Amino acid sequence: MSDLVTQLDAAHAAVSADPENEALRLRFFERLADGELVVLLEREAVGENLEPKVFDLDDGPVVLVFDREERLAAFTGGIAPYAALPGRVIAGLLKGQGIGLGVNLGVAPSAMLLPPEAMDWLAETLSGDPEEVEALPQSFLTPAVPEAVIAALDAKLARAGGLALAALLAGVVYADGRSGHLLALLDAAEGAEGALARAMNEALVFSGVEAGELDVVFLASTSAAAQAMAQVGLRFDLPAPEVQDLTPAAPGMDPSRPPKLR
Repeated sequence: MSDLVTQLDAAHAAVSADPENEALRLRFFERLADGELVVLLEREAVGENLEPKVFDLDDGPVVLVFDREERLAAFTGGIAPYAALPGRVIAGLLKGQGIGLGVNLGVAPSAMLLPPEAMDWLAETLSGDPEEVEALPQSFLTPAVPEAVIAALDAKLARAGGLALAALLAGVVYADGRSGHLLALLDAAEGAEGALARAMNEALVFSGVEAGELDVVFLASTSAAAQAMAQVGLRFDLPAPEVQDLTPAAPGMDPSRPPKLR
């Protein structure tokens, strides 16, 4: 087994130590969805067509993924065809296929088998789009949300470098009397609003807080509303954008051209 402890190893160890802890289970699935996984293929990918190698186990068919290329090599014992895909993409591809997922089997402490039902649940959870509403804020307050929500937002925003300058979280009272919490994304990049809104919705879902609700708005950092929120709110600074890689994307990495299962 590999001596390196990855984020997936850590999340798996936490939930293994406390299997009844729903928050830890959610955190594991969030790590699985957000991470890049190496999928073992039957043969080299041709264009956008992928053919994962399917193993017929006693519990049913599974495809195998690893969170490091070295772990794939350790499992296969040499060079093997593979594709690197985000876990969320893999979940979407397996949804409804009746195929489970084998994670790091035989090569890491996070080795586990996830049944088809788990992949269907994960794909459904990730496919939910936030609802659009219109409301007029009347006043902003110091936020009062569970630490789990703050940690979840911080983790998601840390992976959104370049999509916005920063985020502000504040309590809000609307003109119609409704109150709640508002997260403002400041100076969002053009076209990034949808991805950011979905990511914030996922942060709330995977935080484990029941009946949680969080409104998301996109503001210019110089706007009056942003300045008012900054007086009482919690600020998250997003990391600077990474240098763009102009090499051709691997199959499945371009959201506009998802891979196809054969």
